[in-house]
Amino acid sequence: MLRRLLFFVALGWLLPQLASAQDNRITGRVVDSKTKEPIPFASIGLKEEATGALTNEYGFFQMAKPDKTAQDSLIVQALGYLRKAVAVQKADKLEDLIIEVEKRNIVLKNVEVSADKVKNANMGARSNNPGEGMIQGMPGSQYAFFVKNEKGKKLGMIRTVSFYIGEHGFPKEPFRVRIYKNDGDYNAPNTDLLTENVVVSAPGGGAWFTVDMTPYNIPAPDEGFFVAMEWIVSGDKFYTTNFMDNYTPYGQIMRPTFEFKESRTWTYSMGKGWSLITMSNGSGLRYNAMIKAEVDVYK
Repeated sequence: MLRRLLFFVALGWLLPQLASAQDNRITGRVVDSKTKEPIPFASIGLKEEATGALTNEYGFFQMAKPDKTAQDSLIVQALGYLRKAVAVQKADKLEDLIIEVEKRNIVLKNVEVSADKVKNANMGARSNNPGEGMIQGMPGSQYAFFVKNEKGKKLGMIRTVSFYIGEHGFPKEPFRVRIYKNDGDYNAPNTDLLTENVVVSAPGGGAWFTVDMTPYNIPAPDEGFFVAMEWIVSGDKFYTTNFMDNYTPYGQIMRPTFEFKESRTWTYSMGKGWSLITMSNGSGLRYNAMIKAEVDVYK
C-alpha cells in the first residue's frame, strides 16, 4: 500500500514537470507546400534568440520557446526552398506545428564542352597526411573550405568532392554535402550551388572519402567554390543550442590540414551564421578543413 502511495505521489510530482517542459517547447514538422511531403534537414531558427534546430529525416523538429522576448520570428530555411518566417508568441501553445515552404525555381545553365579541350584537375588540400587536431560538429553546424582556383584556369563541372574522415568518433554516421558560391559578406559561403540533398556515409575513418558529384551537373565558378560538411540528425536525435550543456556531439570527425598560409575555412553555427577560422600553427600556416575537389579544367 505504501509503495502504491509513493508511486502516485511521485507521478503527481512528475506530470506537472513534464507538462511544464512541454509548454516550453516548439515542436512541429516542415513540409513541401504542394506535395505535403516532409522536408529533411531544414534549419529552424529563432531570430532574436540566435538559437536553432534541424529537422530529422522525417521533417520533425523540436526546440525551446523564445526566452528573451514575448514575440519572435521562426526562420525556416531548406535546401531548394524559399526562406520562410513565422511569427511566434511565447504565450501561445507551439506544439505540432505544420510549416509549409515553397519550392524555389532554379534555372540550371547549359554548359557545353568538348572532350578534347578538357582535363580533370585536383584542387584544394593536396596532402594525404592530416594535421594535429579534430574537426567535430553538432547537427546543423558546418565547416566549409574554399577550393580556390589558384592557377586562374577556366573551370568546368565539379566532378568529385572529398573529405578526410578521422579514425575516431563515429565515421560511418551520415552527413550532408554542401557546395556554395563565395558571395556572402567578406566572401563567406552564401548561395547554394548544390540544390539537392546529398547525404552520404563513409565506410570508415582514417582516409579520404570521395563523393561523386557528376549526377548534379554543377558548373564551378571560375574563382573557386566552397565545399562543406554539414552534420545532420537521424531518428529522434533532435538538437537545439539551448541544450548545449546536456548534449554530447556525435558523428564523424574531419581532420585539419596546415598546407596554406591563408584562412580558407568558415564554420557555420545554428542561429549564429558563418565565421572565418583564423587559427594557425607555430610556422604561420593556417588551420583549414581537409577537403578537396576534382574539377574539369579547360586547356
